[in-house]
Amino acid sequence: MVSRARERGRAGEVAAAVADPELPMLTLADLGILREVTETGDGRVVVTITPTYSGCPAMDAIRADLSAALRAAGYADVEIRTALTPPWTTDWIGEAGRRKLAAAGISPPGPAAPRAPGPVPVALGPVRRRPACPNCGSGETGEISRFGATACRSLWRCQACHEPFEHVKEI
Repeated sequence: MVSRARERGRAGEVAAAVADPELPMLTLADLGILREVTETGDGRVVVTITPTYSGCPAMDAIRADLSAALRAAGYADVEIRTALTPPWTTDWIGEAGRRKLAAAGISPPGPAAPRAPGPVPVALGPVRRRPACPNCGSGETGEISRFGATACRSLWRCQACHEPFEHVKEI
């Protein structure tokens, strides 16, 4: 199931177009963290977002970017809320977002493992699947490092074209 933000009016369009600070080729809507945008009749906007994981360091930048974009669009009263349930999953990244990741040379995540309600365990064990190389499409890839530029990405190398690439981990 892909989460879709309930966007209302122009404020929803503005919020949906804000770029993610860690994956700037994606918008917050592409990433699936934009949950709801409510525009009231008196010019007030309430935006609800969900972090990709607890403690995500990009949340402060996301809040600031959302607020700045909405204020620049003429909304003086902006409130950014955080919703932790249900927790975000990489399954919420839309098809457009997956295409944008691949076009940028980043392997998009596969399907996330089913999980029970409650806290999401962080698995540091072996990788469940080998991602395809976003450069040549080969499935013959090997993990270089479990952690990349951010905790939600890992570093891989293609055995066919020998190019390194990042992969968005399945959460």
